[in-house]
Amino acid sequence: MGLRSTLKKRALGLSQKAMERLFADEARAQKIAEAIGTVQRGKQAFDSTQRVVLNQLNFATKADFKELGRQLSSLRKRVKALDEKLGVL
Repeated sequence: MGLRSTLKKRALGLSQKAMERLFADEARAQKIAEAIGTVQRGKQAFDSTQRVVLNQLNFATKADFKELGRQLSSLRKRVKALDEKLGVL
């Protein structure tokens, strides 16, 4: 085992122990879960507002880029299939 894997293993072990201690108290675990839920709801609200603002400003959103990526992938597959057909001819 190299130094890197040893350090990684020790770091994971320490983080696991820290998480166990952190979540050992049920009340603390509940508060942490509530905080995580609040952060997730906040991120969803931010993403939604960002999407609306970007659309109003006529800027591309993350979803637009993902959709363009899917379309590009589909076009590449079609071009490859057509290229193979032309190769046969």
